[in-house]
Amino acid sequence: MNKTYCPSLTEYKRRLSREVQLGDLPMGGLHPIRVQSMTTVDTMDTLGSVEQTLRMVEAGCEYVRITAPSMKEAQNLLEIKKELRKRGCTVPLIADIHFTPNAAELAARIVEKVRVNPGNYADKKKFDFIEYTDATYHAEVERIRERFRPLVQICKQYGTAMRIGTNHGSLSDRILSRYGDTPLGMVESALEFLRLCEEENYYNVVLSMKASNTQVMVQAYRLLVQKLDEEGLQPYPLHLGVTEAGEAEDGRIKSAVGIGTLLEDGLGDTVRVSLTEAPEAEAPVARALINRYTNRAQEAQSIRPLLEAEPLDPFQYHRRITHEVLNIGGLNVPRVVADLSRLPKLEYADLRAAGHLYSSFLDKFQMSDLGADFIYTGERPVPFMLPNGLKEIVTHSAWVDGGQRLDHFPLLTVDIYLADFPKLHPQLNFLVVELSTLDAELLAQLRTETRVVLVLSSTNAHAMPEMRRAFFDLLDYGVTCPVIVRRLYTLENPAQTQLDAATDVGGLLIDGLGDGIALCTDLLPEQEQEHWLRDIDQLNQLSFGILQAARTRMSKTEYISCPSCGRTLFDLQETTAMIRKRTDHLKGVKIGIMGCIVNGPGEMADADYGYVGVGKGKIALYRGQEVIKKAVPEEQAVDELIELMREDGRWIEKEVLEEPVLG
Repeated sequence: MNKTYCPSLTEYKRRLSREVQLGDLPMGGLHPIRVQSMTTVDTMDTLGSVEQTLRMVEAGCEYVRITAPSMKEAQNLLEIKKELRKRGCTVPLIADIHFTPNAAELAARIVEKVRVNPGNYADKKKFDFIEYTDATYHAEVERIRERFRPLVQICKQYGTAMRIGTNHGSLSDRILSRYGDTPLGMVESALEFLRLCEEENYYNVVLSMKASNTQVMVQAYRLLVQKLDEEGLQPYPLHLGVTEAGEAEDGRIKSAVGIGTLLEDGLGDTVRVSLTEAPEAEAPVARALINRYTNRAQEAQSIRPLLEAEPLDPFQYHRRITHEVLNIGGLNVPRVVADLSRLPKLEYADLRAAGHLYSSFLDKFQMSDLGADFIYTGERPVPFMLPNGLKEIVTHSAWVDGGQRLDHFPLLTVDIYLADFPKLHPQLNFLVVELSTLDAELLAQLRTETRVVLVLSSTNAHAMPEMRRAFFDLLDYGVTCPVIVRRLYTLENPAQTQLDAATDVGGLLIDGLGDGIALCTDLLPEQEQEHWLRDIDQLNQLSFGILQAARTRMSKTEYISCPSCGRTLFDLQETTAMIRKRTDHLKGVKIGIMGCIVNGPGEMADADYGYVGVGKGKIALYRGQEVIKKAVPEEQAVDELIELMREDGRWIEKEVLEEPVLG
């Protein structure tokens, strides 16, 4: 398949999409990438919705989405709009529609845009597997198109835009039966609706392919762009988002891994970051992701173009094949390296910054789920014995001068490595490379090398594509050495560093590139050691967060929680915090926390367990996508959720994990 999902794999070029008009603020084309979010107030609360919308606009929101689950909410959009316009606010409004075509048809006469989900707009989602013949399948498609056609005609008549927004978790039974739970199924779900729009000569359309699984989300958007091009359809603008990203750091990292990967490739015309927080907290995160690309083309150093086709399948996850070097590469999970080399002196307690906690009372280290696998100490090796599970990297000169110890692993430059008789560790050596140093001579030598792990870095503003280009050279030359991705950031703005690192490293991991992470920072000399340790600790936690968000190493509980909206039946932030408090020690377990049935079993397609609002004070509990308990009183629901895990043998008492482990 000729891969045309991206304008360029080496230059920063934004995909030129069709312009779509939304009120006074068009998107797509040559317009800036827009920011949007969604209200959480009940849509029938007119003043509450207006006040929240004004706060969102103040925070940088350019489009505001409001749920309209039934006719009465759709009608009330008119009152909200009138009050906003009376107050001088002209922000375009978007009606969010799921199961109710009649509400969509009413809303399309009122607001600037309607969002429909093809998985549940006149389609069926009962989690049934039905065998469709070609004839019955097409008959069902035709029935849905007839139900959808009036909305298209109304939008065309009123100049209303439409987003056809596929969600990974709410694909219809019909789509699942034919395509499975796949990116292709997501794309086909949207294209069925889109083809009808074009038949009606209606082109004011935006598309989205959202998922809470970042790999699925990225693959679906790429495949969508490819399919539009293949079928000769219009290059419609893309709305980017990771559904149910969660809260706090995890939500931001997960959003950046998914959204940032696509922005790097020049895809995306509007962004919504879905956090389980107040909606006004979302816009600044979206803006921080977008602003990185405002001057990217001018700031980036040129990267040599590909000689042949991309050696990866961008529509499926395949981890690059590598041989194992000690405990890196092969089938090992990606490793984390913490850089402690600039610390003037290192004591037992300082290893907490790398996730290894020392108890002076017990004189033991406690293993942590966020414990780094390696520490880099540079010229100053650690003067004491390290805990089990932690290994040390030093400079090559420090390794030679220190007697070439087997428990130290040297970091080499290319010059030392290519010297006539380099002194190498018999098991594991780290070799620092950039794209520019990966010439034919080095690549030829690495092809038969079994003792070297590459440490790949870049100073290019367009770092992710430059490093990806280096991986392509390794693939083309048949080099199977594992690679640690190293990035250096300033921590002047930790929130921005979080997003940048998640994009740069997460974008590679999504494509199966990378066997480890080394996030480093310029430590300022005037800082106290305590500040240095705090910075190192932040980067260590960030490394594990990125690996988890990219689905490549699960080290903590994952919460797939929706960002709340007017349909939500309980306080999502409070409930998420309560569930997190009870369950945050369950390594690798995925818990979906959904405010209503619309964002229920489908939207948490990836979750092991689900906690879903089904009525006032009533919760449904799920195992995967199967409902186990239908109407549990809210005050008992967390206990019942834990009991369900206990029945499955997946519950561990918290105290067991908190006992110090021999190190």
